[in-house]
Amino acid sequence: MRSKIFLRKLFLNLPIWIFAILWLLPFIALVIMSIKPYTEVILSGWWSIGGNYTLKNYIEVLTNPSYNFLRGLGNSFIISSLSTVIPIIFAAMLAYSLNYLSFKYKTLLFILILFFMSVPQQMVVIPLFNLYVKVGLHDTLLGIILLHSAWGVPWIAFFMRNYFKMIPQSLIEAARVDGAPESTIFFRILMPVSIPALIAASAIQFTWVWGDFFYAMVFLPTPANYVVTQRLALLKGQYHIDWGLLSAGAILTMLPPLLMYVAFKKYFVRGFIGWGVKG
Repeated sequence: MRSKIFLRKLFLNLPIWIFAILWLLPFIALVIMSIKPYTEVILSGWWSIGGNYTLKNYIEVLTNPSYNFLRGLGNSFIISSLSTVIPIIFAAMLAYSLNYLSFKYKTLLFILILFFMSVPQQMVVIPLFNLYVKVGLHDTLLGIILLHSAWGVPWIAFFMRNYFKMIPQSLIEAARVDGAPESTIFFRILMPVSIPALIAASAIQFTWVWGDFFYAMVFLPTPANYVVTQRLALLKGQYHIDWGLLSAGAILTMLPPLLMYVAFKKYFVRGFIGWGVKG
């Protein structure tokens, strides 16, 4: 009987393990290539387990002034952090208004939020570019921070609105009966119980902004303002591709979002309830 249960579990879990291994295979290749010399990668391929291993590629990426990778990491961290905090604050307030306050055109506002969530970013890049040039925000970190924040507010507001609907209405009503103002209800009652959703939304927004290349390429043409994805593209080289160097840069680029997910993974399942649609 136990053997049958074991075989059944093995049969059910085997496809998941196969999928996980296949999904991890490119990442394993990336790690191996990043710690192998260029000649060994070219001659033996990344699947060659033996040979020499070195951190030279990582040192080269971080210290070579022609790449200026650390500057790119710093710019990305500034942009991603502020482009996460700003929309989280405004979107949470907007979601609170949509859930717990009565005002004119509330339904229309929610429809507009859904509409802006569905608009492709590429459709508005030309008018945004012209606007930024006119107002002096083109080629500035502030300009792209405002841009990412504006795109983040609609989907985070939708996310938080649905999460707020899962919180018992009696909690808000009891606070109002006690005479608590709306600001107190929002900051001291609703926000503490919404930490899982706030962390989940922050991690997604941070990752999206961190990995952006399209807007950075259009709105940040000056090398001093390059973000890490632009710096990563410079590692490709003009006449040949150093796969070890490029792999090391790719791993350094993906580390901050990966560390964020690892640090806050326990909040994600509880926070993703915000994607549930509830009228």
